[in-house]
Amino acid sequence: MEELNVTASLREGIGVKGALSKIRAEKNVPGVIYGSHKEPISITVSLKDVEKIIKAGKNTIVEVALPNGKEQVLVKEIQYHVVKDSPIHIDFQRVSLTDKMNVVVPVKLIGEAADVKSYGALVEHILREIEVKALVSAIPHEIEVDMTPMTINKGIVAGDIKLPKGVELVTDPQAPVAHLMIPKEEEAPAPAADAAAEPESSSTKGKKDEDGNLTKNAEEKK
Repeated sequence: MEELNVTASLREGIGVKGALSKIRAEKNVPGVIYGSHKEPISITVSLKDVEKIIKAGKNTIVEVALPNGKEQVLVKEIQYHVVKDSPIHIDFQRVSLTDKMNVVVPVKLIGEAADVKSYGALVEHILREIEVKALVSAIPHEIEVDMTPMTINKGIVAGDIKLPKGVELVTDPQAPVAHLMIPKEEEAPAPAADAAAEPESSSTKGKKDEDGNLTKNAEEKK
């Protein structure tokens, strides 16, 4: 797995008003390192290094050089400015290079099922991430799932995914990942106004919502 090396400094002035704004104004991002039964460390990382981490992708090992040593970490969360969409805080979790850990990995669908062309079927991507267990060095950025074998009658579940060597599935093997759907046909035109109306039975009569609007029952919505 790819590894990045960045340098961070210990953050001072925690709790002091205006301290975070000053850090960000200097093109730095405040952050924290936690985990492995050690005390959390408040740090500051350059915005340039944070952008390198984002570009590297999910589950990239980051070696953070600090004044008192180095830390092997994974990014757990990055917070962004609601307007500027720039990173404003980063959370790192310490990792062990010798112990397996549970992580969430994105699922990428590739290929095309024959029924897409044959019947105009549409792909519904249900599960976009799966949880796996592996050594940090074996954790992939994403897992590709081939849709070629998929048919209208048989979708793909988590247990069908071919995982890289050394990676174990934690997600329920029966969890649906993707399936094909046939587009609904256009509704038939409404009957003429002078057509004889059939009486509604209790099984076909619609229900009204809180505003008094007629709604379809569960079977009609399918």
